[in-house]
Amino acid sequence: MEREKKATRAGFGEEIVELGKKDNGIYVVDADIGKSCKTTKFAQTLPKQHLNVGIAEQNAAGVAAGLATTGKTPFVVTYAVFGSLRMCEMIRQEICYPNLNVKIACSHGGVTPANDGASHQAIEDMGVLRTIPNMTVIMPADYWSARKLVAAAANTYGPMFLRFTRDAIPVIYDENTEFTIGKAHQLRDGKDVAIIANGDTVCLALEAAEELEKQGVSVKLLDMHTIKPLDVEAVKDCVENIGKIITVEDHNIINGLGSAVCEVAAELGKGQVKRIGIQDHFGESAPYQRLLAKNGITVENIIETAKSLLS
Repeated sequence: MEREKKATRAGFGEEIVELGKKDNGIYVVDADIGKSCKTTKFAQTLPKQHLNVGIAEQNAAGVAAGLATTGKTPFVVTYAVFGSLRMCEMIRQEICYPNLNVKIACSHGGVTPANDGASHQAIEDMGVLRTIPNMTVIMPADYWSARKLVAAAANTYGPMFLRFTRDAIPVIYDENTEFTIGKAHQLRDGKDVAIIANGDTVCLALEAAEELEKQGVSVKLLDMHTIKPLDVEAVKDCVENIGKIITVEDHNIINGLGSAVCEVAAELGKGQVKRIGIQDHFGESAPYQRLLAKNGITVENIIETAKSLLS
């Protein structure tokens, strides 16, 4: 049966309204793209908790930092490429260094901007921000995990970067599934190979795992929605008890999820890790699925990679 599809940005847009209704300390600081980032309803429903600073992302970071110093919980909302790279110095100096309670909630992560091209495709964002002290980096895998992780972020102190998709992706979870920031969510247990994925690639990893199981390969599958702080214990378990790991991400294979997992394996001095993701080059204007395929982020490549590890 084909799964329902929803963009994770839609989950954010709906959850932030519910959170704002319950807590008048939650603010949205928009960089003038609320329609794309799904905060229009928040602005209409809670106008006193909404600020639009215009196309001025660096200023948005400063405004949010100021709000945080007064005890508010601001969510800066823009595209991932701007909410990470354009705002990077302000995030470091004004948010993370003083450890303020600012959430940066960004749509259009990875290559989901598709035909908008390389300028709008964020392939370095999670890697850059995970290197900044005090920052938490999260990418939900579907609509429901987006809602749950946004709620968890609102209720957890500290700087956080939440990355969402523009495109609709399959719904994996239901409203009763619970998530903990910094704790991987296990979708399948197995002993032959471990697949660790996040964001929009989890659905591909799940499909690959199901097909591998049909072929007699036992697969452990983790949704590593938080890449910082990484669930090191979950990775260690994969390294020590399975030893053959595939990481899958819609991000540069350098400094993203794959690198984070490799760091754990390297320190343990064991295990083999194969990284599937953006192959260290800029994106381009093309349909989303074609861009994934061009980088080997496909069900078929995950299956072939697993077989190569076991051969």
